[in-house]
Amino acid sequence: MPKTDRIDAILRREISRILQFELKNPKLGFVTVTDVQCTGDLSIAKVYVSFLGKQERNDAGMKILNQSRGFIRSTIAKNVKMRKVPELQFFQDTSIEYGNRIEKKIREINEQDSAAAQDQQAADARQDAEA
Repeated sequence: MPKTDRIDAILRREISRILQFELKNPKLGFVTVTDVQCTGDLSIAKVYVSFLGKQERNDAGMKILNQSRGFIRSTIAKNVKMRKVPELQFFQDTSIEYGNRIEKKIREINEQDSAAAQDQQAADARQDAEA
């Protein structure tokens, strides 16, 4: 496992812990750290998060996270032995929402196919009965 992958995993775990137990802001809501990607020189860490709830709450959550970057970074520095803690940049991860939309469309198509198959079976049964 490359060094950056190990650091990504450590940062993901630590940021998740900080958001859950140390950052006390009720407006933040339920947030999940889905991924962390550090640059090769470890100067910047892109932190991808997802929120449970409506878009307005997501926007408020992103604002809170960006305002709390300094606190989160200093807490990481206290708890994790690193020569330099990377600058944190937060991004909203929309892949879960995208996956849910795709799954819904697939389900709708399957339901339409199922209904069409039932209609075809009924038509075949009528033709057999008439013959």
